[in-house]
Amino acid sequence: MATEWTFEKAMGRLEQIVAALEGGRCTLDESLKLFEEGTKLTAYCSKLLKEAEQKIVKLTAVEAGEVGEALSDRQGEDMGEELSE
Repeated sequence: MATEWTFEKAMGRLEQIVAALEGGRCTLDESLKLFEEGTKLTAYCSKLLKEAEQKIVKLTAVEAGEVGEALSDRQGEDMGEELSE
């Protein structure tokens, strides 16, 4: 992305894209461009969420005194389920 978007701004744009695509008023070319933009924004948001998740894992490991083992055992692990509990 040319400019650095915040997570909230990217999600807002994604919502606009979904609304436009669901509205059914776009031409095929417009729909494809919106879909491509949406795909890029989705990847960007996923990256930001993964980075935030890794920070949370590190911070909670430091707080619990498990720095060495927690980071090596859990790095790259999807913490979505644990974080939502």
